[in-house]
Amino acid sequence: MRAMRAVEVQLRLRFPRPVRARTPRPPDAHDPAFAELRRIESDHVHRALFLAELDAAITDRDAEREAVLNAIEAAAALLRSMVLPGGGGGSA
Repeated sequence: MRAMRAVEVQLRLRFPRPVRARTPRPPDAHDPAFAELRRIESDHVHRALFLAELDAAITDRDAEREAVLNAIEAAAALLRSMVLPGGGGGSA
């Protein structure tokens, strides 16, 4: 046990950053993200507002992805009509 502790001390001295990164730590109570998470968990009104905003953001993201997909499909159709003989009506 004593030898393992000595090795741990040597590792901490030789490699402080990687050892600190791998050491589990409790969340910082003063961290704004942690405070927000605690508020979402404890305040029902705030949780409902947060979830509504999250749903709206997901809906907006899906609409943006759909618009991008439609634009890509339209550009592909235009490119096919310009490149393929016969306007791209037939399969290649």
